[in-house]
Amino acid sequence: MITDDNFQKVRNDFESLGACVLIPTFNNERTLKQVIDSVLKYTDKIIVVNDGSTDSTSLILSLFPGLTLITFPENKGKGIALREGFKKALEKKFQYAITIDSDGQHFPDDLSKFLEKTRHEPGSLIIGARNMDQDSVPGGSSFGHKISNFSFWFETGIKVPDTQSGFRLYPLNKIKDIKFFTPRFEFEIEVIVKAAWKGVQITSVPVKVYYAKGKERVSHFRKKTDFTRISLLNTWFVLLAIVYYHPKRILKKLRREKIRAYIKKNISDVDEPVTKKSFAVGVGVMTGILPIWGYQMLTALALAFLFRLNKVIVIIAANISIPPMIPFILYGSIKMGEWVTGKKADIFFSSGLTVEMLKKNLFVYVAGSIVLAVFSGIVAGIITYFILRKNDKKIHNQPLF
Repeated sequence: MITDDNFQKVRNDFESLGACVLIPTFNNERTLKQVIDSVLKYTDKIIVVNDGSTDSTSLILSLFPGLTLITFPENKGKGIALREGFKKALEKKFQYAITIDSDGQHFPDDLSKFLEKTRHEPGSLIIGARNMDQDSVPGGSSFGHKISNFSFWFETGIKVPDTQSGFRLYPLNKIKDIKFFTPRFEFEIEVIVKAAWKGVQITSVPVKVYYAKGKERVSHFRKKTDFTRISLLNTWFVLLAIVYYHPKRILKKLRREKIRAYIKKNISDVDEPVTKKSFAVGVGVMTGILPIWGYQMLTALALAFLFRLNKVIVIIAANISIPPMIPFILYGSIKMGEWVTGKKADIFFSSGLTVEMLKKNLFVYVAGSIVLAVFSGIVAGIITYFILRKNDKKIHNQPLF
């Protein structure tokens, strides 16, 4: 049972942490008053965004003159509503904003969990993790929840139990400079992915959830349209993660640590068979040489995921196509192409290799590049295998004392 002392403690926490509650609402006249009344037990620091409601929402909000109110004449979407709410919260010097939906599915007595977690992990973006296995959760919501969780893990390397919950605590100063572009429900995916990429800690607390049955539940989530928008956004983020985020994260770690120590930690000391490490080197070298400029890292990481290879090894090996090596790779590709096709390339290396020259000899270049890539990958894999085997023998032959 919640006592007056508990209520007062939560009110004090809101004050000391500089937190507010942000409620976006659109045509939720049945539940809006109850939600606001429940939140007011814990804090009067409330911002409501009326996102173009056409029901009695305006009349209900007029009963609460102490609220900070933002009103849109037309519906703009939950993403826009949240972003405007964040701006208003920052104007009022709040450090954190806890978002809660106005459809009655969240329980305001869980607000204290976010505040308590923030005290221990300040600056974190905290998601209220719902129990999606309970009987009242619609089947579609449970399925979409699992797909979204997996996508988020793939994109960021972070595992959280519920990426679609709207009950969250946002560290406003940590996300204020991030550029967002999505207007509707997909914003709640965009914000956590981009925040994670920026280095914001993403964590969670367990919360209760209530889904009303049948017509009692008012949801503005359009299953086909909004699920498609979320799926397209996740597809885009997956591509960005493969091409940009994951390689950047690996390279940053390489800068922060001594390369030797990093390789020892992520390659030498990794408990993997020598054959698998050698295969990873071969795949990386091969994709780094293949004539798919601009897509080499994407292909390398895709193959690493497909064959469950050490991604660090694959990325490092794929960087064989760094600028100092490019002239040698192009020269080797042309010479290999001449040998494979039996055609003489119309290229004069003494006068400098140009893109136009490569276009004129495209078939010779592509054929030679593919053969060179496969051959180099095999050779690199074999050499790596013998080096690692030799090192393993040295380690195993070392005296214990």
